[in-house]
Amino acid sequence: MPAIVGAVKVNSIGSSSVFNIGDVFMITPNSTAKTFSGAGSFNTGDGLRIVNNASSTNTQDNDVVDQPIVDLA
Repeated sequence: MPAIVGAVKVNSIGSSSVFNIGDVFMITPNSTAKTFSGAGSFNTGDGLRIVNNASSTNTQDNDVVDQPIVDLA
């Protein structure tokens, strides 16, 4: 059954987002990311006390492909 859509306003769409109006059979967004961060990098909150005296982040990566993306369409 066809979709009936009224007015749509899109302010922004992220780089790995999907925007669809109407009928759709399959939506398959694909993205990968690799994040290197040191100790305590993702701590959030009020009044945190983080002590990382001898912290190092190993960013050496010998893999060519970590997470392959296969197009299913």
